Amino acid sequence: MLRPASALTPEIAALLGRAMFPDPARIERTLEAYRTEDSRQLFVWEVGGQIVSAAGLRSDGQKAEVLHIGTRPDAGGRGYGRGLLHATAAHLNLSQLTAETDDESVEFYRRSGFEIAQAPARGERRRYLCTLICSPTAP
Repeated sequence: MLRPASALTPEIAALLGRAMFPDPARIERTLEAYRTEDSRQLFVWEVGGQIVSAAGLRSDGQKAEVLHIGTRPDAGGRGYGRGLLHATAAHLNLSQLTAETDDESVEFYRRSGFEIAQAPARGERRRYLCTLICSPTAP
């Protein structure tokens, strides 16, 4: 079940950290941005009252970008991340949800219904722009 998160708890931070470059100083700077930037939003997916997946987004009107998404290792492969993204898009009444990712995660987005296109490489790492076209409801 989707729940907007009003605060960055240690549990949510740990899940988001799974999707970040493994540099403690860089992770802390990124987590601080979730605490201080109004354009960043946090959402969690709960099962049986337990958080199993968390996503951090930057939204602007009917468009949003997935900045980070992480699922507990013992809960992977059950569709929780996909459910989280689709439910968040519906909750925010988005027309488009995007994410930029690498080889490691591109198949997750493809399986979740995103269209995949090449993005400019970073160093020697291939990058992908993932786009989910959503159907916002009329006000």
